[in-house]
Amino acid sequence: MIGYTLRRLGQAAIVVLGVTVLVFLLEHLIPGSLARAILGPRASGVEIAAFNRANGLDRPVVAQYLTFLSHLLHGNLGYSYRLNQSVDSLVVHQLPNDLILVGIALALALLIAIPLGVAQAVRRNRALDHVATGAAFLLYSMPSYWLGLLLIAGLTISFHVFPAEAPQAASAGGVLADPRALVLPVVTLTLVNVALFSRYMRSAAVDTLAQEYVRVARSKGLPARVILTRHVLRNSLVPVVTLLGLSIPAVLTTGLVVEYVFNFPGLGLTYFNAAVNADYPVELGITVLVGIATVLGSLLADLAYAVLDPRVRYV
Repeated sequence: MIGYTLRRLGQAAIVVLGVTVLVFLLEHLIPGSLARAILGPRASGVEIAAFNRANGLDRPVVAQYLTFLSHLLHGNLGYSYRLNQSVDSLVVHQLPNDLILVGIALALALLIAIPLGVAQAVRRNRALDHVATGAAFLLYSMPSYWLGLLLIAGLTISFHVFPAEAPQAASAGGVLADPRALVLPVVTLTLVNVALFSRYMRSAAVDTLAQEYVRVARSKGLPARVILTRHVLRNSLVPVVTLLGLSIPAVLTTGLVVEYVFNFPGLGLTYFNAAVNADYPVELGITVLVGIATVLGSLLADLAYAVLDPRVRYV
């Protein structure tokens, strides 16, 4: 297990380094420049040259990348000249809001999708399976912004049950202080994730129910509840663990559209505004952070495999 973990950590470190290189180069290939975006279209060549010289943007790309990497290792993600604030301070202040939104949605989605997927597998090709499959396909194929707008139209405009706008507090405590305003964005993300997780859980449970060890357990007379919890559930969680690991970056990205629809004060909305306003340091910092979160999510999924299935440790 230790050797397996060390190999995965080494691979993750290499991938993270590659992600930083790729994102940094792509950011420099975007048309336009940070100086022009900050100083405006009327800035003279002298002013642009002075800005580039003051911020080290006139140096070779390799030198700029090494400086960026050094800052990144020290927790410095860059500085937003538009917001007059460091990117890491933006992350520190807004990430708790995203953790609340996406964390609650993922938790609810797993609580619903896992038993639903197992129930569909047990009652395969019956009424429950057909209804749940149809609902999952409908929700999965529906864009999250459209689902959010439908919820606003139904539960806000028509019935006045919940507010259309998410909590506007700057702190996590302020967001939690207005739970009614959290309902619609949380429900939107939950429904999308339920549609995704339940389909994978159903497929994995169907395959597991066909395995020989499940037939042996049934032949021994074990109760159906014991078979489902001890044999089917654990062995069916591997694909869900994969999705859950890859959902870690969702704390920063998946909620972007939903945050925009409901005006939720999180990193997703900040990233969207940075892209619209050509705030390159914020784009670069958050993109690298998302890449690192993706690698860490995959690493955690790999380690979870080793816990769920010991055979993976020797791969």
